[in-house]
Amino acid sequence: MEKLIVGILFLSVLSGSVAETDMKGKAFIFPQESSTAYVSLIPKVRKSLQNFTLCMKTFTDLTRPYSIFSYNTRNQDNEILLFVENIGEYMFYVGNMVATFKAPTNLPDPARICVNWESGSGIAEFWLNGKPLGRKGLKKGYTVGGDAMITLGQEQDSYGGNFDAKQSFVGEIWDVSLWDHVVPLEKVSDSCNNGNLINWQALNYEDNGYVVTKPKLWP
Repeated sequence: MEKLIVGILFLSVLSGSVAETDMKGKAFIFPQESSTAYVSLIPKVRKSLQNFTLCMKTFTDLTRPYSIFSYNTRNQDNEILLFVENIGEYMFYVGNMVATFKAPTNLPDPARICVNWESGSGIAEFWLNGKPLGRKGLKKGYTVGGDAMITLGQEQDSYGGNFDAKQSFVGEIWDVSLWDHVVPLEKVSDSCNNGNLINWQALNYEDNGYVVTKPKLWP
């Protein structure tokens, strides 16, 4: 099944059926718990990363654990993973090593999440709703692999698959961007849609299962 998913996505890219779409003003809705609903994101360039910035906006009323953003390579699970273990407890993985950032939160408010990481210092900086949650260290000197499968809505337990419905995201995701360098987060916390690897206004993606695209409800 894993090889089939990867093969279909690869053929879609080659055939050009995965079109670049301006998603400004739109959101992906994941309406119900599932092991089959997810969105695959295709970066503009596939490259190894020694620095990156990731930003996105989400809404959910889940109280169980769930995955927000999952980036796996063939050789490493959780190369980059944003995962919520408990309400207000954000787990940020690089190279399968985790740093946990905690914040008070009031459901069901939307969340604006921005995080960056630099290999040279190993420092990860996390911002939630325009406010910093501090800086922590992980994987100093590490390089994130570039041959990645990137999914929204599911946490990959293998390359491109092996999803668990009890870790699936239920809610809405929008304004996802990924840069190959560290961006000052105070500059992107309000507007996070123009990354040079993943750009919400020029997005290459493939939706799978029960995923719906609708105009977004929040800024």
